[in-house]
Amino acid sequence: MSADSNSTAALADPNGGISHAWRALRHRNFRLFFGGQSISLIGTWMTRLATSWLVYRLTGSAFLLGIVGFSGQIPTFLLAPFAGVWVDRLNRRHVLIVTQALAMLQSFALAFLTLTKHITIHEIILLSAMQGMINAFDMPGRQAFLVEMVEDRQDLGNAIALNSSMVNMARLVGPSLAGMVIAVSGEGSCFLIDGISYLAVIGSLFAMRLKPAAVKRVATSMLVQLREGWDYVAGFAPIRTILTLFATVSLMGWPFTILMPIFASKILKGGAHTLGFLMGAVGVGALISAMSLAIRKNVLGLGRMIYISTAVFGVSLIFFGMSRNIWISLVMMLFCGFGMMQQMAASNTIIQTIVDEDKRGRVMSFYTVAFVGMAPFGSLLAGAMAHAVGAPRTVMLSGACCIAGAIWFATRLKSIRKLIRPIYVNLGILPGPVNAVIQDSVGR
Repeated sequence: MSADSNSTAALADPNGGISHAWRALRHRNFRLFFGGQSISLIGTWMTRLATSWLVYRLTGSAFLLGIVGFSGQIPTFLLAPFAGVWVDRLNRRHVLIVTQALAMLQSFALAFLTLTKHITIHEIILLSAMQGMINAFDMPGRQAFLVEMVEDRQDLGNAIALNSSMVNMARLVGPSLAGMVIAVSGEGSCFLIDGISYLAVIGSLFAMRLKPAAVKRVATSMLVQLREGWDYVAGFAPIRTILTLFATVSLMGWPFTILMPIFASKILKGGAHTLGFLMGAVGVGALISAMSLAIRKNVLGLGRMIYISTAVFGVSLIFFGMSRNIWISLVMMLFCGFGMMQQMAASNTIIQTIVDEDKRGRVMSFYTVAFVGMAPFGSLLAGAMAHAVGAPRTVMLSGACCIAGAIWFATRLKSIRKLIRPIYVNLGILPGPVNAVIQDSVGR
């Protein structure tokens, strides 16, 4: 037995338990990706914090902080649907190698301009927009590529949960490292470290051993394929309903984070450390959520989890808006992070499981639009509402919208299950009619 087989056997535990939570790492290609991304994402979160700090240091303007964030997100909203067509047409590994290489160059450009003290707010906005364009191709490409790294569809949900855990670990580690690096040598060093960290994921992509990809040569135009993808999403009720709720929560719920400085300073009478504790609590809750998904054995029950977690998120936002006590607020942020991550990962897992393979890239591009594309509009809406009625009422109204969305989804879950069941039977996740009869007779 090879060393790789030994490691696979060690990770696979048919009785569940700790090793069961890591079962997607049985797959060599996913292990490589997991290791490379774990390093690269720490650099990414370092750059996010360093960019915000650099913009505020150069300008002292909260408005320009919003402009930089908007410029980094709006290209994804505009380009992701077209990017999804290319993801379905091209070799997905090659797409990711190109996007990661371009992102590395973007970080090196930020590092060079900052370290040589030639950086200006205009260049930061331009480079942020460039990163947004790269993300428009990278995010649907990465989501669609998961199924190629994890050959057994039964392990796909676990791979998504582990990927979410990895993102949230980086979210906790990266900003802390960035704070220390900025204090010692400035923001430019964070950008340089981020650029170097991309080598880890690029190396992992080159090291993978994949089956030859059957790239479909198409004679139809990009617009025709884009329309085909839209018709599929709009016409297939399970995906349409999940993405509608996902977009609603992204628009109304998630932008609460931009109001956190107001809560930390004016509502809770704290400082920068209070803001750090609040955002840290969100990260811890999200990490706990991702790990709870990792120990699930299959996708069954995730539909119910979508509306429950959305409701938990909404209720937590309402109580957070009402709170004037730091400890209650921290607990509510913990639940917010849990509900937010649970809804996102559960939605992703179901969509990835049921989508037709030839439309995976396009569907995941619409997922990206719902995930990232709604954020700039949600941020603008949250800012306008906070200016009009105050931050606490804004967050409470956002929570109420999330609860309404959860109720709406729950009323449609029964009809969605009927449409998904044949797909689960075909994939072996649920027993077919004959097997069900046999199991029932044995059970008696």
